Amino acid sequence: MIKAKVLLDRDFDIGAVDDRLFGAFIEHLGRCVYEGIYEPGHPTADKQGFRQDVMALVRELGPTIMRYPGGNFVSGYNWEEGVGPVEDRPVRLDLAWFSKEPNLFGTNEFIDWCRMAGIEPMLAVNLGTRDGDAARNMLEYCNFPGGTAWSDLRRKHGWEKPHGVKFWCLGNEMDGPWQMESKTADEYGRRAYEAAKMMRWIDPSIELAACGSSARSMATYGQWEQTVLEHTFDQVEYISLHTYLNNYAGDTAAFLACPDLMDTFIEEVVAIADSVAAKRRSSKRIMLSFDEWNVWYRTRRDRATRVKEGWPVAPPILEEIYTMEDALAFGGACISLLNHADRVKTACLAQLVNVIAPIMTEKGGAAWRQTIFWPFAQMSRFGRGHALRAKVDSPTYDATYYDPRGKQDNYYPIAAAPYLKLSAIADRGTKGLNLMMLNRHLTEPLSVEVMARGFSGKSVVAAMTLHDKDLQAVNSAAAPDRVAPRKLGRISLDGERIKLTLPPASWSVVSLA
Repeated sequence: MIKAKVLLDRDFDIGAVDDRLFGAFIEHLGRCVYEGIYEPGHPTADKQGFRQDVMALVRELGPTIMRYPGGNFVSGYNWEEGVGPVEDRPVRLDLAWFSKEPNLFGTNEFIDWCRMAGIEPMLAVNLGTRDGDAARNMLEYCNFPGGTAWSDLRRKHGWEKPHGVKFWCLGNEMDGPWQMESKTADEYGRRAYEAAKMMRWIDPSIELAACGSSARSMATYGQWEQTVLEHTFDQVEYISLHTYLNNYAGDTAAFLACPDLMDTFIEEVVAIADSVAAKRRSSKRIMLSFDEWNVWYRTRRDRATRVKEGWPVAPPILEEIYTMEDALAFGGACISLLNHADRVKTACLAQLVNVIAPIMTEKGGAAWRQTIFWPFAQMSRFGRGHALRAKVDSPTYDATYYDPRGKQDNYYPIAAAPYLKLSAIADRGTKGLNLMMLNRHLTEPLSVEVMARGFSGKSVVAAMTLHDKDLQAVNSAAAPDRVAPRKLGRISLDGERIKLTLPPASWSVVSLA
């Protein structure tokens, strides 16, 4: 058995965890919308066609903000075609995913779904094939009370009150050559600035996120952020980051270490953003919106494959089946987000249903939780509060992570990855302490001793672990609970000292109150 020690103090915090850190993402991609959250005729569907079995799982998952309608899809989307009488809406070709888009579900339906789920809406505007004029018209339609052409059109469509959407994304992954009308950093920065300016003139209360790099492995990474922020600094609150963890190399140890590169990514973008502020002698701090993140690598498809498959409506694509191993890497990413709560204020798991998602459905049938459902649901439940600085003394290992996105043959060394990856949260509600822990050793249990200063007199209210001897175990409609949290073994409390043992290759949560 290997051993680790942790030292933390109630007064030494990283920062308050923003509720928007527990966000997710709905895109018109595959079966995410159609047969996912929206399926008229399903036995559980309500009068608007919203699947209530999915809604129940979404509420259990606990996302707080939802990004829509893309993603790559938004760069060719005409928002006007997704509002008004459904029978009048056109069917369009979607060049992002080589599908037909029937426009049966659009902005107003999304807002209604969010309100029903108790989730804040986040909207993205098309800055690929369109510009600031379409963006400001969409904002006027959504947020202006009435008395203008666009706001009165919303009212005519049946939504009398303004939607009041506060968080807006200025396009999506505009650095990517796969994007419709991708841009250079200067081209995008100018367009984003002008769109933001007009949008703020209509509604000064909104918050805006500029596009950062599509991945840390992009050839333009770093320079892109610098240039975009030099254009948009005065108009935006956030710069976005996207990352998808993978195990292309079939190296489990490296896969579980790769969330440490997510830490590096965050810290590098913070440094770039602060350098732009320093050049301006500005005290303003740009926050980070990690508005796409997940494990994804098995179901990636090239454009030639998409063309060959034709133009179906809601095809079953990108339906990643997640393993126990995936859930562990995913849990490491959760910890990375929490441990940067001072600057990462928004994050969106991509995506919500069917498409690289924690929730899967059958058409007309069941809905179930994938393995990655559990770390996210527990992060959302136990991550509310202040993230604490923890000194972790753990044995380490070296790994080399392979990530082909953006350039060819990218190998990234990861030195001294601690077997224990941990986040500590001073709980907002109970005034207690929540620990989220990843044991990355594949064969050895990990004995953990935590000295938690300022947390004496607590008792254990929850102790769960996600562990399976078969790291390739998955959940399915036939076996929806094959991988699920179990009770963690005995935990010893002695004043401010906590002792516990984590199973090998496990994600665990302990809550004290």
